[in-house]
Amino acid sequence: MQTRKKYILLTFLASWLLLFFFGGDQLRHFAFFSGRKAEVQRNWPHWTDRSLLKNFEDLEELQRDGDPSLLSPRQRRAAWLSVYKNSRCRMETCFNFSRCEKNGFKVFAYPQERGQPISESYGKILTSIERSRYYTPKPEEACLFILSIDTLDRDHLSAQYVRNVNEKIRNFPLWNGGRNHLIFNLYSGTWPNYTEDLGFDIGQAILAKASFDTESFRPGFDISIPLFSKDHPQRGGERGWLDRDSIPPRKKYLLVFKGKRYLTGIGSGTRNALHHIHNGKDIISLTTCKHGKDWEKHKDTRCDKDNVDYEKFDYQELLHNSTFCIVPRGRRLGSFRFLEALQAACIPVLLSDGWELPFAEAIDWGKAAVVGSERLLLQIPSAVRCIHPERVLAFQQQTQFLWDAYFSSVDKIVHTTLEIIKDRLSPHGSRSRFLWNTLPGGLLVLPNFSTHIGDFPFYYLQHGRTPPAPADHGKLSAYHNTCVLPCFFSGSSPSKKFTALIRVVSQAGSLSQPLLRLIQAVSGSQYCAQILVLWSCEKPPPPSRKWPQTTVPLTIIQGRRKLSDRFFPYTAIQTDAVLSLDEHTSLSTSEVDFAFVVWRSFPERIVGFPARSHFWDPEQGRWGYTSKWTNELSIVLTAAAFYHRYYHSLFTEYLPAGLRDLVDGLAACEDILMNVLVAAVTKLPPIKVTQRKQHKDTVPQQVGCTDGDEGTPLGKAWSPSPPCSAPAKVKGTAGAAGSRRFSQRQDCLNQLVDWFGHMPLVSSQLRLDPVLFKDQVSVLRKKYPRLEKP
Repeated sequence: MQTRKKYILLTFLASWLLLFFFGGDQLRHFAFFSGRKAEVQRNWPHWTDRSLLKNFEDLEELQRDGDPSLLSPRQRRAAWLSVYKNSRCRMETCFNFSRCEKNGFKVFAYPQERGQPISESYGKILTSIERSRYYTPKPEEACLFILSIDTLDRDHLSAQYVRNVNEKIRNFPLWNGGRNHLIFNLYSGTWPNYTEDLGFDIGQAILAKASFDTESFRPGFDISIPLFSKDHPQRGGERGWLDRDSIPPRKKYLLVFKGKRYLTGIGSGTRNALHHIHNGKDIISLTTCKHGKDWEKHKDTRCDKDNVDYEKFDYQELLHNSTFCIVPRGRRLGSFRFLEALQAACIPVLLSDGWELPFAEAIDWGKAAVVGSERLLLQIPSAVRCIHPERVLAFQQQTQFLWDAYFSSVDKIVHTTLEIIKDRLSPHGSRSRFLWNTLPGGLLVLPNFSTHIGDFPFYYLQHGRTPPAPADHGKLSAYHNTCVLPCFFSGSSPSKKFTALIRVVSQAGSLSQPLLRLIQAVSGSQYCAQILVLWSCEKPPPPSRKWPQTTVPLTIIQGRRKLSDRFFPYTAIQTDAVLSLDEHTSLSTSEVDFAFVVWRSFPERIVGFPARSHFWDPEQGRWGYTSKWTNELSIVLTAAAFYHRYYHSLFTEYLPAGLRDLVDGLAACEDILMNVLVAAVTKLPPIKVTQRKQHKDTVPQQVGCTDGDEGTPLGKAWSPSPPCSAPAKVKGTAGAAGSRRFSQRQDCLNQLVDWFGHMPLVSSQLRLDPVLFKDQVSVLRKKYPRLEKP
């Protein structure tokens, strides 16, 4: 037994000796054998399996990612709390709603102090505030306040940095700890950390900021805005670059980037890695480190080659010819590249972790951009290749809509900010996310008019649906069972009746024969619901017994003797369609019926009879207006035209008071403004329909009106004539009045273009006639035979 134990012990000791001599080197790699864990840990990336695993990163790049100058999460949080002391602010806790109850949503901008310089960009923001329909010069009426101190650039190394802001705002009697104030900011922090530090305490103010970090963003209170350059247009702005019906959506390049590469500091990690996805074929990723004063001191082995390749491609050409554009973070989360890609219809691929996207409270960016992760850069090419061409085209179209609706000018950026704040004041009456992300956009859909989508003229024909004919109203086919839009809107269409609104400016003693004939013709229409007569003279209207008997209600409305009265949203108008008429207009019942049937297929447009056009006069360097016979038209006069009643609300509530004053001061301007407004909203031309006979241009003598209505275009001013010149000179008062009216119309058109920032009118060569119109067939086969009678 003792011998057996001895052999077992010798065998165990021999095994340990063999293990020690032949496997000791491997055992020393285990921490519990060595007892020195610090020596076992290896510094990244000293690979022992370098031959098996290919390294795609340069050692210098990986070392820069661990830059000791970068702040830790705790340090970033401390820096954020030093600025946002009211970090839990919400509209319910840091905004005084009572200031908005009496006068509604009004905005007051502090007057600028003498000797206080402001940047060009902030000057544009203040101008946009003053151009807003919410602006008030009276602080006691205001619900929201805007500082006159330039807070856009809070980089203390910048020449535009304003010092001692805390001391200045404390002297404002209305500051009240920042409550009900809105502060704009584009740049915060400075080298090397670029924190959220603004250099002053914003208190309880709402912050509209570019490059907003989600950690510091206060949801439902702050607003993220895009970063824009000082050259961004005040109003109007350039249109998007996508050609209409651009098929196929794929372009020469799939994915592109051309921009700076930071060698050190924050933002360098992502841009340093972009060269890995470059293939020189359909993916172009170009960077340059040739920027800044000391770039040569910090340049790496790739700099020289990158700088050479960088010059081989033009940036604008890449934008035009690429399907996707990489938008990586820079020193800050946002960059100018974001708006540039939107305008170019180059779908943004966002690589900026933690960026609160601009106006994300209202805009669904999932329909216009690809949001990627900085850590998954190498997966981006394969991800965008998998997107179906139909989806790509939808993305491109949405970029153009968002660019035009919210980002193409400083005016639109500022007004979108104000509208989002206004929606917060009354959530029950705010715009839905659908309205913000569908043409024509949230700025042009007034919740005061309605919160029901079916009450607006823009959504009847969405997704190819057409309203039923008037005679078939209410009969829905199986086609309408598919709920493409919200289900409550399925199958809706414009109402099958219209309201006629006749503006009268003649002598009050008696009713003219043209007016009586017009009332009889309109009331004879099977689609007429009521007739409203807008009386716009000093003398009272005739008694009811002198008005003709009609089969529909006839109501007299006393106007204020202003030209803009005809587009006031009268509560008496209950139908979707409005037929705007002048008292001297000559129409038959058949013309009215046919025009209304046409309008029901195009409820978002102006449909009517007298057409005009605009043109660019290179000699005068301004826009011209002509009534001459051409193959194009861009204006349909409201002397005889159908349009949706919503445009009355848009005309009165959306347009600033200054434009309405312009209309009231210039005779013969209100119908041009209505055409410009509708074209700016829809991006579509008006529609001209068949008229029974051509009318000559006349200047009616208006008696008894002292409100400046002389020269207002009336129904008989419909005659086309050769283009690009003023009307032929006519002897006498009528000729002088016609020339004066023509000159006023041109002045009006150019002033409107200046206000909108571009020419909204769209030309068309379309005229719609009834089927078999003037065909050599029996009159019995024609639905509107009376249209062909002289």
